[in-house]
Amino acid sequence: MTNPMNFEQLTAQAKALDFRNKAFINGAYVDAASGKTFDCISPRDGSVLTKVAECDVEDVNRAVASARAVFEKGSWSEAAPAKRKAIMLHFADLLEKNASELALLESLDMGKPITLAARDDIPLSYKCIRWYAEAIDKIYDEISPAGPNEIGMITREPLGVVAAVVPWNFPLMMAVWKLGPALAMGNSIILKPAEQSPLTALRVAEIAVEAGIPEGVLNVVPGFGPTAGKALGLHEDVDCVTFTGSGEVGKLFLQYSGQSNMKRVWLECGGKSPNIVLADCPDMDAAAAAAAGGIFYNQGEVCTAGSRLIVEESIKDELIEKVIAAGAKMQPGDPLDPKSQMGAIVDESQMNRVLGYIEKGSSEGGVLCTGGKRVRTESGGYYVEPTVFDGIKNDMTIAKEEIFGPVLSVISVKDWKEAVQTANDTPYGLAAAVWTSDINKAHLTAKKLRSGLVWVNCWDGGSITMPFGGYKQSGTGRDRSLHALDKYCEVKSTWIALGNG
Repeated sequence: MTNPMNFEQLTAQAKALDFRNKAFINGAYVDAASGKTFDCISPRDGSVLTKVAECDVEDVNRAVASARAVFEKGSWSEAAPAKRKAIMLHFADLLEKNASELALLESLDMGKPITLAARDDIPLSYKCIRWYAEAIDKIYDEISPAGPNEIGMITREPLGVVAAVVPWNFPLMMAVWKLGPALAMGNSIILKPAEQSPLTALRVAEIAVEAGIPEGVLNVVPGFGPTAGKALGLHEDVDCVTFTGSGEVGKLFLQYSGQSNMKRVWLECGGKSPNIVLADCPDMDAAAAAAAGGIFYNQGEVCTAGSRLIVEESIKDELIEKVIAAGAKMQPGDPLDPKSQMGAIVDESQMNRVLGYIEKGSSEGGVLCTGGKRVRTESGGYYVEPTVFDGIKNDMTIAKEEIFGPVLSVISVKDWKEAVQTANDTPYGLAAAVWTSDINKAHLTAKKLRSGLVWVNCWDGGSITMPFGGYKQSGTGRDRSLHALDKYCEVKSTWIALGNG
């Protein structure tokens, strides 16, 4: 990929891509056992990119058997930390080497702007693998306090076979948030990408084997949730399911666990994140830019999207005007155009869902300030304008339900206390922010917000060193940071009596 990127060159490179479209099991690309495939459609223009293997129960069984066999063999699960570290570092290097191809695959497959894929998604992905590789030989086990003739050891062991079921909004980045810590702990993995965006996962599996990760350690089974996803959730030889996606599907995985082997289930199920701007906001322009970016970035298809802008009455009109102006600079464009700041909604079904919520917002009394329509229809793709509603009450549908699109609800409040109460009045608790010049109010708000992520005078701050996850129905467990390693290991207590010798 050239730098700076050129639309014509990118289009030519996209046409020349060789898509991996088969399942990846035990180190090889294979057809689905049934021979079935499904169309992989680009939201950019509605065209079929390729036909992808449609995996089902038999394919999942093969993948789990492969993962279990290599786990019991010990070539990865019992490899020395230094060896696992070296291989994972090589894996990260190869991801970086293939960054241009991976960015194109992300952009074509799910519609995100190529500039964002190349700047954010792919670098953050290989840096995530690199970070967990570096952590491998820096995590120590423990010795408990004991008498002179006793030793108490607390050790961590890999879980076994981990099923990672990931969403379509950040296909590779969400995958490596699971792969990084799970591989670092020595587990074997079956990755099920979303059916809307399987292409980077299938390519990355091949790169993993090239890096030296043993065959069978990473398997990829593309397919649909009610078939391949359900089969993983119910499988008696899967030790853990780690899932990012909707709350509806997250609850299904909890049920599957109870119906099978009580496998561990870790969930990140999105949110309805409040962005609180108080009257003493230190920088209104920065708050407006962050509010626009927080809901329009990646077409609003972000689990932490700041979809509820909660504003003190005295500054509401001024702030809305600035948000609209910022959003006007983020109009949808061709995902392969480096100038585009917004791309396409992932598929036609999701686009219609977003448009349905916009219609609902108007019918329930919301005031449509800007946007609200499908655009670029001549392209054949799925594009929706940045949309802002004023006059929203917290009990309206668009303020309660996760839309996963570029739709902002502005909610007016009288004061700080009402702002916090309104922010917490949701079944979700993934992310939240507050803008204030008062350090006391900032700390108090951060403490009172029932949210796993809280940002002060910014939106979407943090790094791989910080845990990522939510309260309430936003999920269980944490991605990112050293805390993520705890999800993929067993903790063993060993007590040794030494005798009196």
